[in-house]
Amino acid sequence: MKIGWLSDIHLNFLDDDAVTTFIGELATTGVDAWVISGDIGEAHSVLDYLDRLASGLDRPVCFVLGNHDYYRGSIAGVSREVAAAARADSLVWLTSSGPIEMDEDLCIVGDDGWGDARFGDPIGSRVELNDFHLIEELEGLGRSELIAKANALGDESADRLAPKLDQAALHNAKVCIVTHVPPFEGAAWYDGRQSGPEWLPWFSCAATGRVILDCAERNPDVDFLVLCGHTHGHGCFQASRNVAVHTAGAKYGSPCLQGIVIAEGARLRVHPV
Repeated sequence: MKIGWLSDIHLNFLDDDAVTTFIGELATTGVDAWVISGDIGEAHSVLDYLDRLASGLDRPVCFVLGNHDYYRGSIAGVSREVAAAARADSLVWLTSSGPIEMDEDLCIVGDDGWGDARFGDPIGSRVELNDFHLIEELEGLGRSELIAKANALGDESADRLAPKLDQAALHNAKVCIVTHVPPFEGAAWYDGRQSGPEWLPWFSCAATGRVILDCAERNPDVDFLVLCGHTHGHGCFQASRNVAVHTAGAKYGSPCLQGIVIAEGARLRVHPV
């Protein structure tokens, strides 16, 4: 079983021909399934891109959404549309799905995640993300309101993920977790280093991290591989003995294949391409 990993492909930065070419190149990779850890397009375009990916790759596509996928729209509105468009056999939104069983005692679970303002310095941070102006639920919020909303979004993600992880660990020795926002401070990579206190509130999701570590501790014989993105900085982080995290590097206008996930014995590995 070979799983191709995409993240932060931001197809809205490409023209139509370039999108077609990119998908055509991916289709020659020879993988058995695909996972995408968010930031596919924007609110008005993400459904079209997902449909083109599912059709052009002709393999199951399991995905989560990223913050950019809600730009110029709302979390609630995009979520409704994507949930309605998902197809169990070929286009799976992991946030609204249970564990996806693969072969070789492997399953995939996931949730979008959110920068939940629990790491770093959310009060003192001078970082002003486009999220705060281009997503309906965040627009116009004061700092304390923004932090409270970020906390709530992180908690919602963790609450959805927890039962799926428990179910996956009960029946599988290898679990691939797909999320957009890095779930640990140490996984919030940017420009070759881990993010500092100004960026960490928006570049990490402490709530999902706690859920993952709790499940891993209860299931020490299960191997957990976390695939995430968001920060556009490549890096690897060992969160615990049985939890490895790979964060995707990315560049606007230059989408790429991040790697291929392969089961090797009792472990899941990401092979670079």
